[in-house]
Amino acid sequence: MTKTGRNPTGAWPQRGAERLISWAGWRLDAGQPLPSQCVIIGAPHTSGSDLLVALLARAALGIDFCWAAKGTYFWGPVGWVFRAWGGIPVNRRERTNFVARMAVLFRENEVFRLVIAPEGTRRRAAYWRTGFYYIAQAAQVPIVLGYADYSRKVVGFGPTLVHTGDIEADFAFIRSFYATVMGRYPDRHSEIAIRRRTGRSLESG
Repeated sequence: MTKTGRNPTGAWPQRGAERLISWAGWRLDAGQPLPSQCVIIGAPHTSGSDLLVALLARAALGIDFCWAAKGTYFWGPVGWVFRAWGGIPVNRRERTNFVARMAVLFRENEVFRLVIAPEGTRRRAAYWRTGFYYIAQAAQVPIVLGYADYSRKVVGFGPTLVHTGDIEADFAFIRSFYATVMGRYPDRHSEIAIRRRTGRSLESG
């Protein structure tokens, strides 16, 4: 991780990524300067191409961030490449205290930005996983609403949410922003809702 938070790959790769983004018909929305520490929502997540778009935007904007994905993607040489590009594997089959581990990384790094896709799947689901929210709470960092809108072909960063601790109210804000953002396959959009267990308790992951 660099002290500045800029992508360490240099000017030539950045210009190359800018050309690729433009050639594919996409525009970049840098929004406001990103905080040096933040959790970035990656949504909607309906296609494997979402990661490619995000990584091209990362290079084109010259912004350094890490991203979390299922551990099964990190196999062999592919896993090495993904890690080199900022990937962090997540083992969903076991409880690994992922929230606590990410909070430690925030404490240990002056510049640390973590992208998480709360949908957790490219298929339609009835709720979002809330781990991203509790990581931001534990690390005491804001949440940036990142997006890739396939209807307008715009990828970038929306508003920054300073979480209030009222997850229902904060999810209402998030839901409002993504209401007009279209993934590659809109029919696979997951509900921007919180999974409920028996009674009224909330799931934390």
